[in-house]
Amino acid sequence: MSIQVIGIDLGKSNFHLVAHDPKGQAILRKKLSRQQLVQFVQNTPASTIAFEACGGAHWLGRLCMTYGHTVKLLPPQYVKPYVKGNKNDFIDADVIAEAATRPSMRYVPVKSEEAQLLSAIHRIRQGYIKDRTACMSRIGALLLEFGVSLPQGHSVMKALPAWLAEHARHLPALIHNELCGLHQHYQVLMLKVAEQDNKLKRYLASNEDAQLLKSIPGIGDITASQCIAELGNGGQFTNGRNLAAWLGLVPHQHSTGGKARLLGISKRGNKHLRTLLIHGARAILSRPEKTGAVFGNWLTKLRASKPFNVVCVALANKLARMVWAVLKYRREFNAAKLQSGYA
Repeated sequence: MSIQVIGIDLGKSNFHLVAHDPKGQAILRKKLSRQQLVQFVQNTPASTIAFEACGGAHWLGRLCMTYGHTVKLLPPQYVKPYVKGNKNDFIDADVIAEAATRPSMRYVPVKSEEAQLLSAIHRIRQGYIKDRTACMSRIGALLLEFGVSLPQGHSVMKALPAWLAEHARHLPALIHNELCGLHQHYQVLMLKVAEQDNKLKRYLASNEDAQLLKSIPGIGDITASQCIAELGNGGQFTNGRNLAAWLGLVPHQHSTGGKARLLGISKRGNKHLRTLLIHGARAILSRPEKTGAVFGNWLTKLRASKPFNVVCVALANKLARMVWAVLKYRREFNAAKLQSGYA
């Protein structure tokens, strides 16, 4: 039995597997538990194993590579067009194996354990921030129910106990106690976010790539650590423009009949990293006297002729290209060389 590629439909407890021969015919179909899948990977001769880039895919990818297999992680949106007719788990595994043999197929690189740990810190941090925002909104909504409008912002929230003491006569005692309890929860979440920030800073202090990325204007600890977690060394992209396109920072195109039609940005790829780069661009535009001069007349002319948000996205696109160049060539950002290019 000659196996060319094995397609696996990943699940939480059960995994469906279909193997194809060099002619593309299915020659093996199995339903395995997690432990049985590990044993199958160990005992199968080295071959190509393909599955979608979803939950648990990077762990399984590293496991397969440990036993000499070639791993191909496919974006789920590129697999779906190969489904013909009905859909079930074995059909999914079959079309994954078929899609993995296409010469023009794009793949997701397998993340290292270190990159996944870094991503986990970011996810937990984002969860705390989301909970903190919800807590702030809950406090404001409860006060509004009793005819009190609370100004927005962390500065107001941090001084909430003093503010409540001042306006205690306008509020029932019970709601006052409830709001104090919510404020304590807010303070806990603030400490949790700060703890995650410190973890990222400690990691970046000993990471050479992170220090190189931080030489780029608008790139700080949070953005640099996210770039390392999601991009690695940037080798999966042939140039900086491909990285910008993957992040969704280029126009969405819908052209036909020889007529080019460009729409808004496509917003593909990693939403969190795209947001961080746009925020970095906003920071540059808010302090043009400090970092805006690095981009010379290009940024000045663009700011004079385009809306602010359009300029932010254009600058974020440029930052993404700089990130790729720094990771690819492992050199610090050279502002003088960039300015000479604008001359």
